Amino acid sequence: MGSKQSHGEDYQMKKQSVGVGLLGLGVVGGQVAKGLLERAEVLSESVGCPLVLRKIKVLPPDLSRPLAREIDSHLFTTDADQFFAEPGIDIVVEAIGGEFPALDYIKRALSSGKQVVTSNKEVIAKHGEELTILAQQHQGGLRFEASAGGGIPLITPIQRDLVANRINGIYAIINGTTNYILTRMAKEGIDFTVALKSAQSLGFAEANPENDIEGMDAAYKLAILASLAFHSPVHPQDIYREGISKLGSRDFQYARELGFAIKLLAIAKQYDNSIEVRVHPVFIPEDSLLAKVDGVNNGILVEGDLVGEVLFYGEGAGGVPTSSAVLADIVSAAQDVVHGVGSHWQIKPSKVIKPISDIETRYYLRMNVADRPGVLAQISKILGDHQISIYSVIQKVTDKVTQTAEIVIMTHPSKEASMKVALQEVAELSTVKEISNFIRVEE
Repeated sequence: MGSKQSHGEDYQMKKQSVGVGLLGLGVVGGQVAKGLLERAEVLSESVGCPLVLRKIKVLPPDLSRPLAREIDSHLFTTDADQFFAEPGIDIVVEAIGGEFPALDYIKRALSSGKQVVTSNKEVIAKHGEELTILAQQHQGGLRFEASAGGGIPLITPIQRDLVANRINGIYAIINGTTNYILTRMAKEGIDFTVALKSAQSLGFAEANPENDIEGMDAAYKLAILASLAFHSPVHPQDIYREGISKLGSRDFQYARELGFAIKLLAIAKQYDNSIEVRVHPVFIPEDSLLAKVDGVNNGILVEGDLVGEVLFYGEGAGGVPTSSAVLADIVSAAQDVVHGVGSHWQIKPSKVIKPISDIETRYYLRMNVADRPGVLAQISKILGDHQISIYSVIQKVTDKVTQTAEIVIMTHPSKEASMKVALQEVAELSTVKEISNFIRVEE
């Protein structure tokens, strides 16, 4: 112990400044560069020595950005080898996004013993375990606070502030694009395609919104949060996932009548030896905390055995909020550089991932059926044969021309595997024209 302390003190005395290298000058990278330059004095005070931006790796188009004209041109390079050869870089900040070449750059930095800060949810979700081992092997560090909640502090509270708790569950509205779309659908009664076009026109959704609306973005973030909270590796492919494109305006109408809101929820639950992880639309009680998270805002509810329920809320996405978390990670990494400290994240043995077929919850079913006596009895029998009990039934829409009716069934808690088999049998009834939607309920 004594020799380590002495080494740390010697290291601190010799360290005159901490150098930062930035990969990327896009939406997040630009705000990080701006923060490092404009807040240099304040950030340096927190570190205990000057925090200096030494090099920025850019793509040629980045140089035409207005911000680039405000930065000393000597800081820029388009060559990765030149970037990594720059002397005095202690911390590499990856702000490129996407899996490649970001993953290769992060590996290169960690292999040289540097501290790495990233907001890249895809890389951390898919390769976090591998990168953590690499950081430990080379006495480097890996920080990714902005990867799960953008500007909302999540990673550090889970790793440190809630460390005394056994975290039993995470329930997260963690994608601003889908939450904006669902909020518009709920409040204005509009269809999915109209709400999506509005989100795109306002810049809340990409031209190709698949990652958001199909739940992949939320799955990446949930993989990171669940891995940390449950001390067990969780990968995106472990997570059951459904998107929001099948939701209709009538689902929101019925949800209101039944006392629920509809949200795309990322859910992680921990049992004795297994983990449940899933992303899909859910009915949640309209008086719950998460039901009130609207627009582009995110809300993450964490259940601990000591602290109870804790809600993290805010605007998760965007360059400015995300840069807040990245800059905080840079300061923390710089403090570790000054004190000669390496990686913090420890890898633990894997737990079993519970398949979606084993979950048990309530269900909402909307279907179009023939408008004649005995239809509900047929459906009820099939559900009953599979131990699925009906909680309530409502019939609202009747089409006299086609002689069909729309019915909505709410069930008592039932096993997913039983529900899926029952739905297949219901769909085969000649009196059932269509099973329009099937949504799980979280209470």
